[in-house]
Amino acid sequence: MTTQNDNLRRAVGPADPPRASGIRQDLAFLVTSRRRRDLGRLIPFIVVTLVAVLTADVLLLGEFQSPPEPEVKTAQSVRRKPAAPPKENLVAQTSPQDPGVRPLGRLHKPNLFVVTKKPFTTPLLGKVAKVRGIRALELADAASVMIDGKRVQTLGVDPSTFRAYTPKVTAASDGLWTNVARGDVAVSFVLGNDGGLTLHRQVSGPGGPLRVGAYATTGFGAVDAVVSKQTARTLGLPQDNALIVSAPKANSANLRKKLMGILPKGTQIAEINPVGPPPVQNLVYQGNSFMSGEQITVALKAALSKLGRPYVWGAEGPETFDCSGLVQWAYAQAGIRVPRVTHQQWVAGPQIPYAQAQPGDLIFWRHDPTNPGYISHVAIYLGNGKMLQAPRTGDVVKVSPVGMRNFAGVVRIAPSVAARVR
Repeated sequence: MTTQNDNLRRAVGPADPPRASGIRQDLAFLVTSRRRRDLGRLIPFIVVTLVAVLTADVLLLGEFQSPPEPEVKTAQSVRRKPAAPPKENLVAQTSPQDPGVRPLGRLHKPNLFVVTKKPFTTPLLGKVAKVRGIRALELADAASVMIDGKRVQTLGVDPSTFRAYTPKVTAASDGLWTNVARGDVAVSFVLGNDGGLTLHRQVSGPGGPLRVGAYATTGFGAVDAVVSKQTARTLGLPQDNALIVSAPKANSANLRKKLMGILPKGTQIAEINPVGPPPVQNLVYQGNSFMSGEQITVALKAALSKLGRPYVWGAEGPETFDCSGLVQWAYAQAGIRVPRVTHQQWVAGPQIPYAQAQPGDLIFWRHDPTNPGYISHVAIYLGNGKMLQAPRTGDVVKVSPVGMRNFAGVVRIAPSVAARVR
């Protein structure tokens, strides 16, 4: 049995010839007349204040219009100096604004990430947009590609509009999205820090070298690299086969079921920032809800048998591992299905105080400065203040003292819950 993110990894692949240009021309009918009038009233204020808020109250369905013409600077122009990118964003040096990237408008929290086998058509987008509860949509290109010798889940996006669906710190960095628009790749902090893709570095890609222009966590657990749609063409990504859905007041599980009934067979949908009570809160835990002593012993022995094996980003064993890959592999040896990535493993059972941690529990950290709330590292608790972990590129599976820096908490694996995490 596989996790939803595993299914997403397999869902992306070659697609029919791109139809983005037609989609971009036809999406205007999805914007309501009321919002058109609101937009018209905003135009005078835009001219006066020179603040581009054209997308602030528009239903975002890709916003595929061409970027506005760059404003011509004159000696008489009085313009407020653009704010420097937030320090939390680890971005290579660049100018904070670029005519090709529009300023950040209204933020949209993503709730569902959809990947289809063929590009979205205008009629299909129309059906999705009419589903009750959906507030905004964003088209993207999605595929698994080789970057620096690593298979990386990658998105091709319109930097001007996709930024509104990322965590606030990431969304607010004009420099980050300028770099992406110029052809750089933005990688997750985990891939950059643990996987060895340092800033400014030239890395190999399917279409030639790529420059790592920023560390930018998108908030999509299975996605570790973002490029512009233009760069996505050189990487061979299928076009418009992914859709980000924002539905902040709709139950995510129910909405997912509705969309599965509308979208073609083979579509994969992952819940991102799910709305509604998580599975853990719906259960009353009893003694038999957790792993048995025998299962814990088998999992720990399996994990310890891999001491000294190299850390490789994205590796799932049996000879190389990343942090969550080691956890998944070790517990599988005991017959326990654990989801693949750290943020999924974080909800694979109830959280308990560190003082009550027992061998076999999982320990988590939030190390990502581009998204401080994101769970980015996991280790297996051994007892007596010790843990087993696969740390980062250049290191090996080893036993270490439990560190409290950026500590997030402890989770006790509940097999029935872990098996249902998507």
